[in-house]
Amino acid sequence: MAARKFFVGGNFKMNGSLESIEKIVESINNAKFDGTTEIVIAPPALYLLQVQSELKGPTEVSAQNCFTEASGAFTGEIAPQQLKDAKVHWVILGHSERRSMFGDTDKLVAEKVKAAIEAGLSVIACVGETLDERESDKTMDVVERQLEAIAGNVPESEWKNIVVAYEPVWAIGTGKVATVQQAQEVHDDIRKWLAKRISPSVAEATRIIYGGSVNGKNCGELAGAKDIDGFLVGGASLKPEFIDICKTVKA
Repeated sequence: MAARKFFVGGNFKMNGSLESIEKIVESINNAKFDGTTEIVIAPPALYLLQVQSELKGPTEVSAQNCFTEASGAFTGEIAPQQLKDAKVHWVILGHSERRSMFGDTDKLVAEKVKAAIEAGLSVIACVGETLDERESDKTMDVVERQLEAIAGNVPESEWKNIVVAYEPVWAIGTGKVATVQQAQEVHDDIRKWLAKRISPSVAEATRIIYGGSVNGKNCGELAGAKDIDGFLVGGASLKPEFIDICKTVKA
């Protein structure tokens, strides 16, 4: 089995201006990444077309969200087919902020993943537990429930187009980072679950990346864990250290 290709995503969230995002794109282009790590950046929707036209390969651009339908009266939403048409090949779905602030349920996230995959997009599918859920020992119950919704909507053959992002909600933007051991434990459990629920080959091939206050200082240690195949970076993706994170090599 080929080694899983390391993956780094940069989620800008609702941050940035034309000027600041142009600077980030320029610094990524100047870094001349060689493609050994797959890198995608997700600017706010307003800037997707500009970033798509200015960003040089192998780095790719991702949307932060999309809807379940191909077209229609859905004010403010973007169809996966429209992303595909605009040559935006990736989308982040199920991010904890979408789940907690905007009411994206497990069912809706799963339907979005299905629609995105059917439109030919690749998906970064986010799962993770809150602090309460972790403290009451429900981490894997929550993560498996979130994954099960997706598994019920996506055939085995399409898992090659999904990257799973484990993001403990209590570690996002809080400066708290799961210890390497905590993160590795959940990543290992997710891989075992994928083997049991989908297939051993899908479990072996699927990239499971970590998100939750990843920065230039902790990325090297996290990358050393057996089942951490990369990162979904939030705040640090807007800073120069994002380039260092993208250069992290799997130990």
